[in-house]
Amino acid sequence: MPAAASRGGAGRVRRFLVTLTFIGPALIGILIFLVYPLVAAVYFSFTRFDMFNPPVWVGLDFWEYVLFDDPTVRIAAKNTLVFVLLMVPARTVGALLTAMLLNTMKRSRSIYRTLYYLPALAPPVTATIAFVLLLKPGTGPVNTLLAQFGLEGPGWFNDPDWAKASLTLLALWGVGDLMIIFVAALLDVPQALYEAASLDGAGRWHRFRYVTLPTISPVLLFATITGVIGTFNYFTQAAVAGSVASGQVTSGSGIAGTFGYPENSTLTYPMRLYSIGFGNNLFGAANVMAVILFVVSMTATIILLRRFRAFSGGDS
Repeated sequence: MPAAASRGGAGRVRRFLVTLTFIGPALIGILIFLVYPLVAAVYFSFTRFDMFNPPVWVGLDFWEYVLFDDPTVRIAAKNTLVFVLLMVPARTVGALLTAMLLNTMKRSRSIYRTLYYLPALAPPVTATIAFVLLLKPGTGPVNTLLAQFGLEGPGWFNDPDWAKASLTLLALWGVGDLMIIFVAALLDVPQALYEAASLDGAGRWHRFRYVTLPTISPVLLFATITGVIGTFNYFTQAAVAGSVASGQVTSGSGIAGTFGYPENSTLTYPMRLYSIGFGNNLFGAANVMAVILFVVSMTATIILLRRFRAFSGGDS
């Protein structure tokens, strides 16, 4: 028995080492590019440093500054939450409806799929500049067309009440990446399920509710989680839109002067993080914001995963 147990233990060690050999490169990458930066961000959030001089321990000073002393952080956090509530459902529902529409087409289906997907290939900066110019008050083609029908167009990116809606429209315009995923998911739904539901007297809505949605629910979860994480990190489009709409097109560190235009209505959390870190040289405070963003993103992901398990009937 001792000899057999020894051989069994040696076999387990051998299998462990073989497994470690295969996952080792991935583990090294996770440690270097995820764990170490996260630990470093937590440490630097308690220090004052400028990337040139050794960090100086200041305790909770920057945490108090971010959480209580800087009202702009709260504005940016609120705007980011609004973008999550607006963009994620709009993109997910828009992509799903577009995919369903394309799947019902009998002719020229491939052509329309390509046309709907093309906007997703446009570089974010170029697409944002074009969108701002299209919606420019007074001289933009959209407002000019509305004037032909006797309608006064809104201020779009130049109006604090319309700026968030304008960025949401921009996000909807580039929904082709999600659309392609939903097209594949819908094609994978077994037709036998639809036929069985029809024989039971289920109408179009009931087939969608009880056949389509449960079948594509993993894809819906993927779209929601990636959408939430991506919107929590929303930066480029809002920054470029504010710069172009303000008429002060800048680049590099100068672009921070137009962050949030108009009237901080498009100021997002990552933009404020950038301003604090590279504009004010408060890298300790920027690391505080980075840690908070990571915690919020992880919490949102865990909540969505648990809700998905409850929706799909799995264990919570």
